[in-house]
Amino acid sequence: MEASGAGLSYTGIEAGEKVYLSGKTSGIPDNAWDILRKHPILLKGPITTPRGSGYKSLNVTIRKTLGLFANLRPARTFDPFVQTKHPGVDLVIVRENEEDTYAGIEHRQTREVTQCLKLITKPGTEKIVRYAFNFAKSNGRRKITCMVKDNIMKITDGLFADIFKSVAKEYPEIETESMIVDIGAALLANKPQKFDVILAPNLYGDILSDIAAEVTGSVGMCGSSNIGDSISMFEAVHGSAPDIAG
Repeated sequence: MEASGAGLSYTGIEAGEKVYLSGKTSGIPDNAWDILRKHPILLKGPITTPRGSGYKSLNVTIRKTLGLFANLRPARTFDPFVQTKHPGVDLVIVRENEEDTYAGIEHRQTREVTQCLKLITKPGTEKIVRYAFNFAKSNGRRKITCMVKDNIMKITDGLFADIFKSVAKEYPEIETESMIVDIGAALLANKPQKFDVILAPNLYGDILSDIAAEVTGSVGMCGSSNIGDSISMFEAVHGSAPDIAG
């Protein structure tokens, strides 16, 4: 950012592994939240969450606390300047960022049965769907592909798919399609040029965005943004890879 000559000033906070291991289980100092809320833009480097019980993902905590409901992940190839197996790719993943299994609601029913709750709400889904359409409209995108598993999860993923179809009627200029996420992921890995904007619930969006990043270059080099109503967080790269840091 400094090399770009943008002339920006920064206020730094420390978060992540060192803070976790100092005894702060949230991974972020209490006074950091006031700094984050004071500044509308957060540029976040890779954060390592120590493996094992007792440590909650700081990325998820920041997204929920600051209301960063939309994750925006562009994936583009730069052929012929950078050699690639998939020339001509220029797509964006719009991922719901607060709900789904990332709500982190898990419990043990019996000694042999565990359960994770998948949360899909109407207000949360409407918000991310409208964001996707408004993003597509304002950025000259032509098509949105909604990827869900509503043939199996008919209530939760079904709600997401139904709201997508309903809101789509308000944007007749944008082409839409719905796709089962498993075949969608396969097509994304093999024919990424087929896609323009992909909309998905939280977990699917996480997986799809890594596939898109990898086929256009590298998961470790593809940035993303987390968008809220008043604060946006930009991530320089995906994942911390502490074993190869430096």
